Amino acid sequence: MDLEKQLLRKVGEAIHRFQMIREGDRIAVAVSGGKDSVTLLEALLLLQKKAPVRFSVCAFTVEQGKFLAPVEAVGEYIRSLGVEWTYFTDNPSLRLLEEQPDHGCDMCSRFRRRAVYQIARGLGCNVIAFGHTADDFCESLLRNIMYTGRLSALPAVTYSKEKDFRLIRPLVYVNEELTRGWVEAKGLPVVPCGCSLRTGTVRRGIREAIADWERETPHLRENILSAMGNVNHGRLLDTRYLDLDGEQEEEVIRTGSALLPVLQNA
Repeated sequence: MDLEKQLLRKVGEAIHRFQMIREGDRIAVAVSGGKDSVTLLEALLLLQKKAPVRFSVCAFTVEQGKFLAPVEAVGEYIRSLGVEWTYFTDNPSLRLLEEQPDHGCDMCSRFRRRAVYQIARGLGCNVIAFGHTADDFCESLLRNIMYTGRLSALPAVTYSKEKDFRLIRPLVYVNEELTRGWVEAKGLPVVPCGCSLRTGTVRRGIREAIADWERETPHLRENILSAMGNVNHGRLLDTRYLDLDGEQEEEVIRTGSALLPVLQNA
């Protein structure tokens, strides 16, 4: 299967399953300058021509002082596609970088989120699309398990606190090998963020661990991603989902070669 068919199949599957895009949506694509967000923008433009619903697309980039090169080349390319591009310099982020140069990803993310909502509101958008890939979803799950004690990951679809924006991640089923191949095949301009090259971080450590494990266990990321959509609450330790009083009927199902009892609501 060629790259375009593979990309559109996976993005289309995500959009359909999670009802990401609806009639009349105006979507603001968060283009970070990296390979994933550029691929996302192109995928949405290709699907726009075939989709059964009408939607419009614009793009924006938030300047937080961490790009390793000028992003004008990315902006010029986006405009060459006939897409409106907004380049927004977030001054609070620049002050943060100057005053607290060693601040963590979480703080930077909070500043960026505020800026993203401000930009989307100004553009008249009701949907914001982010370029998180399957790799990001897997890393998020493991990071939360290991460092926060929660079974949690990135949501494919969620809403802003005030419910004024739908936040979507259409690349949930797309791995980074595909986005890298897409960008290289088309010669698209990318400008990496300095944070992406930092070593010794939790994210980098988890990413490297997954890569090591996958050498021994092919399709590991696909299996982790599948597990996020196939949760057996009765086999976990959250008492909100357990039948502690034995009031539910037990049904036996076959999983692989083993028979596992699963509690079903009576």
